[in-house]
Amino acid sequence: MKKRIYIIICMAVVSTLGACKKSLDLNPTDQLATTTFYKQKSDFDEALAAVYGSLQTEEFSYGMGFRDCLSDNGYAQFNSGSVTSIDQGNLSATIGGYQQSIYDDAYTTIARVNSFLAQLTAYQGADVTDAIRKQYTGEVMFVRAFMYYQLYTIYGDVPLVTQPLTLATQKQPKVPAAQILAQIESDLNYGINNLGTGPYISNYGHACASSAQALLARVLIFAAYQGTGVVDPTIMGQVRDLCKSVLTQYSLDPNYISPFRDATQMTSKEVIFTINFLAPNNTAPWDLYYGDWDACAPYENLVDDYECTDGLPWGTSPLTDKVNNFNNRDPRLGMTIYKGYVDFGNGEVHHPSNPVPTGYGTKKFLEPKNIPYGFSTLSQQDAVIIRAAEVMLMYAEAENELSGPDATVYQLTTAIRARVSMPAYPAGLSQDEMRQRIRHERRVELAFEGLRHFDLERWHIAGQVLNGLNTGIITFNWQDKFYKWPLPQTEIDKSGGILVQNPDYK
Repeated sequence: MKKRIYIIICMAVVSTLGACKKSLDLNPTDQLATTTFYKQKSDFDEALAAVYGSLQTEEFSYGMGFRDCLSDNGYAQFNSGSVTSIDQGNLSATIGGYQQSIYDDAYTTIARVNSFLAQLTAYQGADVTDAIRKQYTGEVMFVRAFMYYQLYTIYGDVPLVTQPLTLATQKQPKVPAAQILAQIESDLNYGINNLGTGPYISNYGHACASSAQALLARVLIFAAYQGTGVVDPTIMGQVRDLCKSVLTQYSLDPNYISPFRDATQMTSKEVIFTINFLAPNNTAPWDLYYGDWDACAPYENLVDDYECTDGLPWGTSPLTDKVNNFNNRDPRLGMTIYKGYVDFGNGEVHHPSNPVPTGYGTKKFLEPKNIPYGFSTLSQQDAVIIRAAEVMLMYAEAENELSGPDATVYQLTTAIRARVSMPAYPAGLSQDEMRQRIRHERRVELAFEGLRHFDLERWHIAGQVLNGLNTGIITFNWQDKFYKWPLPQTEIDKSGGILVQNPDYK
């Protein structure tokens, strides 16, 4: 049976009204209030669960597949998060969807973290020891860093808020993205120095020091491309060193799909951080969205990118089977994508109730035991946010950019491919040839884990890849200003001129 952190309490944020001449009862005794809630250690445990629970919104957890639909990987046929509209060039300050919710939900979580930290600082109870205080602080700072990572990579310059806001301070200006990056580094370095040193599965559900290291590596590998696609070797060196340290505690799961299965996630040595769910009261629509609705439909372009089992491209390899295009293919294809309908074998079959517009659906996150999928399906699969395969690929990418395709790069890529019985890359590749191989490997290994959009942006190749892409369904209209999204117009309006819109969207 699963034992997990999940939302068990909603924290109220209460502001003090200082303009009244007569004292008012701002904290009714029949309601929870931040100023009266924290009376003992167990209250902080519940509040910590609420902080982690903030991560469960669609765009940060079970909507990771839709985030890939902002790329050449798939089509969001119901325009989830407005991603299809964005793909078609309609990104604006008022489009809504993820353009609004990433910003809103990130700052809601940041406010919760800041309130938690303020109360923890003020609390003097002996039941919260110095070690526990550091653990709590490191965990919520990890969550805050995760949210600022979202804001930093999507919007660039945004407000930096590290203290609870009041009526007097609620309108905050933007700061340069470099300051946001510095705050992310500060929060994660605190976690690296103060969180538990065991691997994630030793205290599953709680961020540990290696979780912070891995997240910092992901943030820095974005920063290393400097918004231009040109590598900063100093930052890339930090990425390499962080990844090398993380991998002393983690290894690839022998089964590629095990980190995504409900029964095996908690024991997988590959998993570095997850966002957790627990049936019956804390579930997510994984099986409904991906298995029944086909809300995230892979493009043929992605299917074609999976190699044949001899390591040669499909269409070039003599093993190419154009009648059954899943035959003789990289096994990750059949574990990530279904063709027409879901089929796990042994009679575990589900036919989507909605159209399958590209002919394909996303299989990676589905739980076979939950068939038949529908509105009543209680899916409690955890969202795997960071795993060792990604860290290995970041390590390989960093090493290749710094030193070329040395033995370490071959060792890392070979291990990832060997897990699914794919052959190693040929010897003697140039740095650029290996760069393209690593980028291919990221696409097929991490498909629909919400990282393809992140990759196209940091490599600064989004327009090159997307414009002119033949999807058979939509026409991409990528514009270079999309490398930074507009801030929600609602926030601009509420700020009274203090918050300024990103320059390309005025």
